[in-house]
Amino acid sequence: MKNMQGMLKQVQKMQAEMQKVQEDLVNKTVTEEAGGGIIKATANGNKELVSIEIDAQVINPDEKEILEDLVVAAVNKALESAAKMAEEEMGKITKGMMPPGLNIPGF
Repeated sequence: MKNMQGMLKQVQKMQAEMQKVQEDLVNKTVTEEAGGGIIKATANGNKELVSIEIDAQVINPDEKEILEDLVVAAVNKALESAAKMAEEEMGKITKGMMPPGLNIPGF
């Protein structure tokens, strides 16, 4: 019974730590770029787009579709990096909690 209480306390501690990490992730950001850096997208750990930067030299009405494609590419890269960052942060907490070979995302 004592082992069960210890396990319950450990799970409660892990839940509190995971909640803290989730709250902190909103303040952590990643920035990715496309087109050699002419488009930069920044996303937070909640996988929300925070900002877009476009180099003023590339704003040409005749190349609208190219610019739009670069924005999409930069945003997708930033969101992918944000998801990876969130997974790594959560993994720090859950490391060692799951049995080997059991592959559950975030654990």
